[in-house]
Amino acid sequence: MIELRTPAEIEAMRPAGHFVAETLATLREETKVGTNLLAIDRRAHELIRRAGATSCYIDYHPSFGASPFGKVICTSINDAVLHGLPFDYALRDGDLVTLDFAVSVDGWVADSAVSFVVGTPRDEDLALIDTTERALDAAIAAATVGNRIGDISHAVAEVAHAEGLSINTDFGGHGVGREMHGDPHVPNDGKPGRGYPLREGLVLALEPWFLQSTDKLVTDDDGWTLRSADGSRGAHSEHTIAITADGPIILTDRSHLGVH
Repeated sequence: MIELRTPAEIEAMRPAGHFVAETLATLREETKVGTNLLAIDRRAHELIRRAGATSCYIDYHPSFGASPFGKVICTSINDAVLHGLPFDYALRDGDLVTLDFAVSVDGWVADSAVSFVVGTPRDEDLALIDTTERALDAAIAAATVGNRIGDISHAVAEVAHAEGLSINTDFGGHGVGREMHGDPHVPNDGKPGRGYPLREGLVLALEPWFLQSTDKLVTDDDGWTLRSADGSRGAHSEHTIAITADGPIILTDRSHLGVH
């Protein structure tokens, strides 16, 4: 069921968005060459506890997950792009890192992701990250009253296709509210003018993610982490936004914190 939020409810979602944005900015700043993925999870857990927030991940057990996730943040490294389960790994120079984080504050959820490189970056990694960020900007710009879900999907795909990237539509954006994942599904490719009409009060997590040379995913032995089928690297950018009569509001905006 697709739910529309009142202006008061959107205001009530802002604290969750602010907390997710600030946490990702903090974790990105603290994540360096040598940082262990389990330390990132512990730090996120500490920040959640300090804020009185509730993790959306730790008990999360959808049909595609092998077991409850058990951690509070997704850490996807290099050829991993989605649902990266933190494990005992110290980051190496040049690793491409994606942090995906969702919490509930006072019963409202916000969800966001950021990709970056620790240490010495490869040009092709920076280009891939930039493509996801530009695709997210295009998706947000298309999230206006009177457009449709297909307009958002098409905006994402145009950016990706211009860079020669193929697109997997199994995992994409989604509705956000009292739960982390709700209707409607927002694929990262689609036809303009098609799909559910965008209405005032619709809250969505928009999340372009791309792989450098494939659109096929494989699941790790941990039952969660999704990697490229050919070993190429992936990047992922995500914001939670609210559609209003005055245009989209980015609830997880990090721009004032120096993070896209």
